[in-house]
Amino acid sequence: MRILRGWPARRQHRWLPEEGDAALYAASALFAGLTAQFSGIALYAQWGKLAVGPYLAAAVVSALVARHRRHAAPVPVAALVDEGPGDAGRPGRPALHWSRLRIFMFLVVLVGATLVPLGLEVVWASEGNASLHVQPEVSVVQQAAQQLTHGRNPYYLPTRQGHVLPKEPNEPVYESFFPYLPFMTIFGLPSSTKVPVRLGDARIYFTIATLLVTAGALALCRAPSERKIRTLMVLTVLPTAALPLATGGDDMPVVALLLMAMVLAQRRRPGLAGVVLGVVSAMKFTAWPLAALALFAARDRQGRRTPGRMLLGMVVVAGPAVAPFVWRNPHDFVQNVIMFPLGLANVPSPAASPLPGHLLVTAFPHLHRILPVTLAVVGGLILARHLVRHPPSTTGQVCTLAGWIMTAAILLAPATRIGYLLYPINFFVWGWLLGGADEMAELPPAEHDDRGDELSVGAGDAGAGAAGLTG
Repeated sequence: MRILRGWPARRQHRWLPEEGDAALYAASALFAGLTAQFSGIALYAQWGKLAVGPYLAAAVVSALVARHRRHAAPVPVAALVDEGPGDAGRPGRPALHWSRLRIFMFLVVLVGATLVPLGLEVVWASEGNASLHVQPEVSVVQQAAQQLTHGRNPYYLPTRQGHVLPKEPNEPVYESFFPYLPFMTIFGLPSSTKVPVRLGDARIYFTIATLLVTAGALALCRAPSERKIRTLMVLTVLPTAALPLATGGDDMPVVALLLMAMVLAQRRRPGLAGVVLGVVSAMKFTAWPLAALALFAARDRQGRRTPGRMLLGMVVVAGPAVAPFVWRNPHDFVQNVIMFPLGLANVPSPAASPLPGHLLVTAFPHLHRILPVTLAVVGGLILARHLVRHPPSTTGQVCTLAGWIMTAAILLAPATRIGYLLYPINFFVWGWLLGGADEMAELPPAEHDDRGDELSVGAGDAGAGAAGLTG
């Protein structure tokens, strides 16, 4: 049995980097094809039709290159993959690098599966039928930014006899809610200026912020190069990023900023990590679980625990951003950012994917209010017990634990989206990424893969965000 359990890991270690690329792009092509064929959301189906070709082409080319490499220059099995931080740079084990062809295929997919669908959807949305070419969250963010620039409270809820009314004629009632925190309005500010409608689309700025912050975070991250490449793919070109960026995208800058914060924590900059966590915590509540757990990994340069310094950074930034809106109208603020996302505002939410929690409250409506409270109490007790017995001490462990917490919360919440699973997926990937960084920190300097510690960002394509990695 032990041999059988170890077989998949040994099998994966035999893969060339291009074979890994081919597998990821092929899986993405399959996902895009199924989305195009079966998605009930027209916007998602459009993305699938546009993205399946680039993914399939990249998969085929990567597979052919890998096959050529195997036949042209066979190398020892142990040398094929960056198995760990101490492997590269040793005699007989050639260091990996992100070859020009891999970079080219990455850029092809970035343009074909992420940027072109985004551009087309933005153009189509500006020409009419916006409901078919943009997710509601984009309109909500832009509307909130416009209200803020005109001196109005974006959390104000117009009501009549206790029922929420639409803020604008002919719009769904749920678009009257602004279920985000104040800093999210930053991405909608261009729409409140005199720029053309197309340039005011918040998705453009979600994407720019995501690409730039991700590139910066990975440039700072001390981890094996191949792990950084995979993380970059997850955050920019795979469906975990390409689909949300083209259709909605508000979660992607949140995820990118969380990665930046965890990288800063890994580099033992608790104050700066706290500032970044404060920024992202003032954007969306989905950042809060990881932000809270990050305190366990706060260390200074001497390795001493400094959660107070990180917490101070969070409070100094997030407190002044959120407090005025809470003070101005606490009832409407709570209704917008807590009750509505939890499905407790007596208004149907578009976030109603058929996950276990939603199916349960649909079958037993009387559990609609009991379930969130029960989950919060039971989940809180389980988490507290785990933190007492097995507190995370590294950034990698924090990310992995946050991944499990978010997975449970998303699956069991009464109102949620399948798309929110991009959070735990990224957290698990970061646990793997930063786990490699933690291992590198424990090695003697002579055994570090120096080239694997650098990630160079090409400046030629601001939309691409990253043009080169060297391992």
